[in-house]
Amino acid sequence: MKNETVILDSAGISRALTRIAHEILERNKGTSNLVLVGIRTGGDHLARILQGRIADIEGVEIPLGAVDITMYRDDLGSRGSLPIGKTDIPFPLDEQKVILVDDVLFTGRTIRAAMDALMDIGRPRNIQLATLVDRGHRELPIRADYVGRNVPTSHDESIQVEFADNYCPVEVRLVKP
Repeated sequence: MKNETVILDSAGISRALTRIAHEILERNKGTSNLVLVGIRTGGDHLARILQGRIADIEGVEIPLGAVDITMYRDDLGSRGSLPIGKTDIPFPLDEQKVILVDDVLFTGRTIRAAMDALMDIGRPRNIQLATLVDRGHRELPIRADYVGRNVPTSHDESIQVEFADNYCPVEVRLVKP
């Protein structure tokens, strides 16, 4: 039987995302040339929420996109056939400040794949990373600029973000084997 611990409930997730939205605005001095791109699946839902929080704070709705990284993964051979999702970035990335959003940061390989996908689409001014949970164990030199919660884990533990039917995050759990 697995041992699960709730590390963020819906109120904690909400507070973390509100804080991240404020940090993004502060660091970028507002919304000028700012876009959000969520990594499917999980990061795209969080990016949508961040877009709403930023609109509530600044009164400006910044562009929102989603990137599918399936074809950019470095482990496709070992994972077999994976469903390919849709990348939907309906705005130019050139000279934009891209906030790349993911739910859990672990080895950094997903982020590397997402950056490769973004660079194939355009040339952003910069790419910043926002993640709900950073669990450590980097295999690549990647760090998050905005973190909802740092949760040190062992390699055999996992972090699961549960989303409701309306794609709102309701709980983050640490799962121990």
